[in-house]
Amino acid sequence: MDWLTLIFNLGIPILLLLLGYFIGSLAERNHFRSIVKREKALINRPAVTFDEMDDTQFPPDTSIARAELVSGSVVISVDYFKRFLAGLRAIFGGRVSAYETLVDRARREAVLRMKERAGDADRIANLRIETSTLSSGAGIGSVEVHAYGTALYNR
Repeated sequence: MDWLTLIFNLGIPILLLLLGYFIGSLAERNHFRSIVKREKALINRPAVTFDEMDDTQFPPDTSIARAELVSGSVVISVDYFKRFLAGLRAIFGGRVSAYETLVDRARREAVLRMKERAGDADRIANLRIETSTLSSGAGIGSVEVHAYGTALYNR
C-alpha cells in the first residue's frame, strides 16, 4: 500500500511535467511555423526604426498619401515545464534559456499583428516595442509585448 501511495504521489507530478513538456513543445513549434509563414508573406512590408527621416529612406519619387498609427499586442504564457526549469535555474543562477524562446515568439508575433493591421501600407516607420511581464505570484506567468509604429501609404 505504501508503494502505491508513493507511486501515486510522485507519478502524478512527473506525469504533469512530462505532459507540460510535450504539449508546450508542440504548441511552441506550431507557433514558430505560423510566425515564419506569416513573416514570409509580409516581407515586402518593412517595419523600420530611424531617428531622422532622410532622403535615402524615402526616394525622391515617393509621395506619401497618408499616415496612421498601427499597433499589435500579444500575451503569451509559459508552460509548466518551462516554469519548472526556470525555477531550477533560479537556484543555481545563469541564463534562463527556457524564457528566451517565449520572448522571441511574443515580439515576432506582436510585430506581425501590427503589420497585418496596417492593411495595404507600404512600410511602417518608427517601430517601437514595449515588453512587460505579467506575474502571477512567485514567478513570471506570462509576457506581454506591444508593438506600434506609423503606417505610411504611398500615392
